[in-house]
Amino acid sequence: MVILTVTSGDTRKAALDGFSNVPGTRIIFFYPKDGVSEFQERQMLTQSGHNVSVIAVEGNFDEAQNEVKNLFVDEKLKKELTENNLIFSSANSINIGRLIPQIVYYIHTYGKLLNDKRIQAGDFMNVTIPTGNFGNILAAYYAQQMGLPIKKLIVASNENNVLSDFFHSGIYNRKREFIRTHSPSMDILVSSNLERLLYHLSNNTDTVKNYMTALSNDGFYEVTAEIIAKAKDFYADFASEIDVLQEIKRVFDETGYLLDPHTAVASIVAEKHNDHLPMIIAATASLYKFPKTVLTALDVDLKSSTLESALLHLAKLNKQTLPLSVEKALYDDFLHHTSIPISKMKQAVLEKLNL
Repeated sequence: MVILTVTSGDTRKAALDGFSNVPGTRIIFFYPKDGVSEFQERQMLTQSGHNVSVIAVEGNFDEAQNEVKNLFVDEKLKKELTENNLIFSSANSINIGRLIPQIVYYIHTYGKLLNDKRIQAGDFMNVTIPTGNFGNILAAYYAQQMGLPIKKLIVASNENNVLSDFFHSGIYNRKREFIRTHSPSMDILVSSNLERLLYHLSNNTDTVKNYMTALSNDGFYEVTAEIIAKAKDFYADFASEIDVLQEIKRVFDETGYLLDPHTAVASIVAEKHNDHLPMIIAATASLYKFPKTVLTALDVDLKSSTLESALLHLAKLNKQTLPLSVEKALYDDFLHHTSIPISKMKQAVLEKLNL
């Protein structure tokens, strides 16, 4: 099994750790060279494992993801893999296996609200999830469809707000400026899992195929009024970069809790939708992955800061020592040194598999 994945920063360490040195697997991870934080990059480049390959690509997430999708449907390549007893799989949310376990988050959280006597059985709650690839929030939608009382599924975007525009207008348009933000795991303009939602709303694979073909060829598509009406349980909005920094500071000043920039996006959007139901905000990333962003939000002078000093300062503010996994990524040596253009991704895969 060759686990071939592009990461915008959210998947990589868990998947790399999970499959490192697992018999019968190879892992090839691509990531956008300038599209992850300094610490996220360290996490990947220090990853050990005889079956692990980590490769930086000179482009953005969408470009790399598109190339990987092309590799999955390359018939000549699939034949060559089969002849060598190899098969592709993935570890990010283009693989439905990534979404299925996430359904449990929302059922578990509802149970906690019951145990804390915040709600009674059958009462509704809302969930807000910061998202770019639409995976985690699709898991919440599946939980709702299974019977979990979720009133609103709230889509929180950063300034790459293609999703919030879609839910407001019914038009999905990727033909816009790609913005590198403080929340890089959401810097995505082609949300791979939205097509799964469109299937559930339309119940027609040909309809979805036509939309995806239009997105590929023309850069946009527009769904019918009937489909967008069926998405009434979704609410979408976005947060600006300035809003994110202000929210991190506001929440820390008021509560002492330190938000990472992705969770700050969700916190902002959750505040915009206040119908007095219990609100669950999915905190999807560790603040230690973005120390300089968090410290900048708190008005800490970073002119002479190194990554190490920034992390130690953040840990002190958080009233804890650095987690062991953070220390390991911070101090271990780099084991991966490859950087390539998007056009060389297929060649890199062939070389890593000795094909």
